[in-house]
Amino acid sequence: MVLFQLERTAPLPLAEAWRRLTEWRRHGEVVPLTRVTVVTPPPHGSGTVIVARTGLGPLSFDDRMEVTEWHPPAGDGPGRCRLVKRGRVVLGWAEIEVRPDPGGLTRVVWREEIGVRFVPSPFDPLLRAAGRRMFGRAVDGLLRRA
Repeated sequence: MVLFQLERTAPLPLAEAWRRLTEWRRHGEVVPLTRVTVVTPPPHGSGTVIVARTGLGPLSFDDRMEVTEWHPPAGDGPGRCRLVKRGRVVLGWAEIEVRPDPGGLTRVVWREEIGVRFVPSPFDPLLRAAGRRMFGRAVDGLLRRA
């Protein structure tokens, strides 16, 4: 398992940054070779189950996640959610936080602990670098798209 953290600032109100980051289906638009399905009916919040299917044909796997904490921003207060990965291949958790930043910006903090079953620990540096790159690009893409 590897742990990494990404931070970004966005010229968006807290509520809009939150909306863009927690519209789960949109994650499939910014993560290559991935389709995202929300399994549970709306409204979405704690208990929501999301499945990200990644790969091509028979070389695909499901990353099943459950939202275990859901605290949307209220007014100028921060927002935070936590997803726990419950799949057979991808393990760990992710936390998404939005909070006010000086100058009217929103600061986004994405923390992730990720492991891939059957990938031994000598590959942790490669997994960390790949995770930071992939999730960094995803966060950037989600924040840019209205």
